[in-house]
Amino acid sequence: MTFAARVAPSIDRLGGGFMISRQAKAAAEANGLANPWAAYFTGRCGVLGEVDADVVVASLFFFNPDTVRAGWAERRAAGVAPDLGAERFRQACFEWGRARLDGFDSAGRLAELLETLADGADPTCAPIFAGWRALARAEVGDDLARVSFAAHLLREHRMAVHAVAVRAMGMRPLDAILAGVGGEGNAAFFGWPAPYPDVAALAAARTAVEDLTNTLAAPVFDPLEEPEKAELLALLTEAATLSQTR
Repeated sequence: MTFAARVAPSIDRLGGGFMISRQAKAAAEANGLANPWAAYFTGRCGVLGEVDADVVVASLFFFNPDTVRAGWAERRAAGVAPDLGAERFRQACFEWGRARLDGFDSAGRLAELLETLADGADPTCAPIFAGWRALARAEVGDDLARVSFAAHLLREHRMAVHAVAVRAMGMRPLDAILAGVGGEGNAAFFGWPAPYPDVAALAAARTAVEDLTNTLAAPVFDPLEEPEKAELLALLTEAATLSQTR
């Protein structure tokens, strides 16, 4: 297993956990958005600015375009500025880290490692990652928030290269979802309506997508020497495990 594959689950937990948290729900309520998807698109994609809905569709990739367009239109109708939505989501990310990682003594070191990787990552084909990377981070000393935010950056980067891998293997977003873990349940979650196509023949291609995703994500970790990679893996595992116990 490649190093990118080994760290991916912990980065996913630490970087994505806040999106379905009580902190994110509070941000949605502050925005006046009752529709969970409208709130999610506003928070995550507000960094793109006041763009046409299809720009959001292109950036998210895996979601049903109709679901994205409806959520973005609801955000507009509610009068929520994209930068305000993103700022409230940023604060939710910080607050989640402070709450879920309380007591994690190595947060400063983990934040330092993650920020080094995020700062050096290539933003090509990763507009949401680039937008979030341009936002202000938590202060040094507010290390739990720094870990949550930096993990979110790396998660966004991996999601972007994953989309590239899906396209490179000639798969549609829905095909990739159906052929992956979660199958039809995930397809419904991402807003795709049934009936679904049979993707049994795509199993090998779906495995190749994961392999290519890890290949594309690998350069992110090049700045680290082997001892630092081992340290990063250990700290990520510890932090991700702790975050699941709160």
